[in-house]
Amino acid sequence: MIKINLLPDKARTKGKKGSQESQTWLIVLLVLLLAEVAGLFVFHGFKEQELSRQTDKNLEIQKQIDQAKTQVADHDKVKEKLKQLRAREDAIAELQSARTGPTAMLLELARILTPGRGPSVNPDELNKLRRDNPLAIYNPSWDGRRLWLALFTEESRKIQLRGIARDGEDVSELARRLSLSSYFTDVKLMPAKKIDLLKAGPQMIEFNLEAMARY
Repeated sequence: MIKINLLPDKARTKGKKGSQESQTWLIVLLVLLLAEVAGLFVFHGFKEQELSRQTDKNLEIQKQIDQAKTQVADHDKVKEKLKQLRAREDAIAELQSARTGPTAMLLELARILTPGRGPSVNPDELNKLRRDNPLAIYNPSWDGRRLWLALFTEESRKIQLRGIARDGEDVSELARRLSLSSYFTDVKLMPAKKIDLLKAGPQMIEFNLEAMARY
């Protein structure tokens, strides 16, 4: 059987052209598909990098949180150790004060009663007091041998002095010197009374004085 192509050449050309256009569209679609796939790969890689950076940040933050928790936990331990050290230092200071304080106080009392000596007092305060109230200044020429101490007690820094003096001015001078001294405070002169030590001699003053030691 013999087939004869009765279509004109123009029809054949048109069919050929349509086939080429189909192939072109197919290539375009393939290119677009590949481009989309490549874009997805690029986007995925970008997101992975972003996720990795965020993960690193999260790990760093978590590390800081863990360090903060450790420091907070250590802070309580450090505070407790500091508290113990301060308590130990206070105890040592108290022992040293108890050992040296009474000695310094007794030396101060000896200075107060020594002729030509006086209480330990800040010179500026003494000058100010001399201007404001001269009567409150101690008498540098007072002779402490005009007064005798018969009793001296100290308990919890509370001091009691008992003795005999020639007259009331000697007792007032002692109280004045104790009040000016930086080693004593809250000096109180209790009521005194006259006594006769010797029948032929002058009357003496028996005094009682209280104060607080400052050391």
